[in-house]
Amino acid sequence: MDWDNVRVFLAVARAGQILAASRRLGLNHATVARKMTALEDTLNTRLLTRRTNGCELTSAGEEFLRYAERVETEMLSARSALGDEDVVVAGVVRVGAPDGFGVTFLAPALSRLTERHSELKVQLVPVPVAFSLSRREADIAITVDLPTQGRIVAKKLIDYKLGLYASRSYLSEHAAPRTVDDLSEHKLVGYVDDLVVNPSLHYIPEISRTWRASLEVSSSLGQVAAVRAGAGIGVLHTFIARDFDDLLPVLAEHSISRSYWISYHESVRALQRVKVVVDFISSEVNKAANRFA
Repeated sequence: MDWDNVRVFLAVARAGQILAASRRLGLNHATVARKMTALEDTLNTRLLTRRTNGCELTSAGEEFLRYAERVETEMLSARSALGDEDVVVAGVVRVGAPDGFGVTFLAPALSRLTERHSELKVQLVPVPVAFSLSRREADIAITVDLPTQGRIVAKKLIDYKLGLYASRSYLSEHAAPRTVDDLSEHKLVGYVDDLVVNPSLHYIPEISRTWRASLEVSSSLGQVAAVRAGAGIGVLHTFIARDFDDLLPVLAEHSISRSYWISYHESVRALQRVKVVVDFISSEVNKAANRFA
C-alpha cells in the first residue's frame, strides 16, 4: 500500500472536501482524486461518498481512518526519532486560541519564538464554534474547557479571572455602583447570549441574574473596546483590562474564575516543532502568572 495515498486520504477525511485537501497538500485536484481512487482500488472497497459539495466517509472509510491514523502516528514518531525534518525546529504549527488570549498575550509572545527558530512558522487562528484537533484544523488548541473527546493530550495552562470594569470617562459622569443591585441603574455591556455555545463562557449570571445589557458584543476584545469608549460597565478579562489605564475595576469583590487548557492530538506529540511550541507557551504563561491572577 502506498503511504502517500494514505496521507492524501487522511487530508481528504479531515477536510471533508477533495478541493480543500488539495490546497492543504499543495497538490492539484485531479492528483488528489486519482490517489483516492488508487487507494480504493488497492483496498477493493469504497472509502468516500463523493458529492458536489464535499465528501463523506463510508462505514469502511470510518474504519480505515482509525487504522490510517495509527500508521500516521508511527510514521511521525519514526521521523522524529530518526532525525528527519524535526531535528531542526522547522515547519508550520497552527495554534487555535480564544481571541482575547490569542491577540493580547500569545501574538506578542510567539514573535519571540519565531525569532529564536528562523525555520519555524506559527499560525495563530481564532478557535471557532466547531473545532476539531482530530481533523487538524489546528495542531495545538487553547480552550476554556478540558477536551474530552478523541485521542487528545491536554493539561491545564493557567487559571484566570474576569471582573467588572468601567472607563474613567464613564465613572466621571456616573456614580460607581456600591452593590450588584446598583448595576440596574447603569448602562451595561455584555455578550450575545445566543452565540455563547460553551456553558463556561456564559458567566454573567454568576455576578447578576438581572443583568440587562444595552450593548452586546460577541468578542471579548470588542467588549473591552466598548467599555473603554464609555458604553457602560462590562465583565472583562482582568489580564486584558489591566493593560489599560483608562479602565477601572468596579465592585472588585465580585470576580469570576475560569481556566485555559492547552491540548494537541496524540498523533503529533512526537513532533519536535509541536513540543517546542507547547513548551514555549506553557513557559510564557508561567512567567506571566501574576498577570492572570
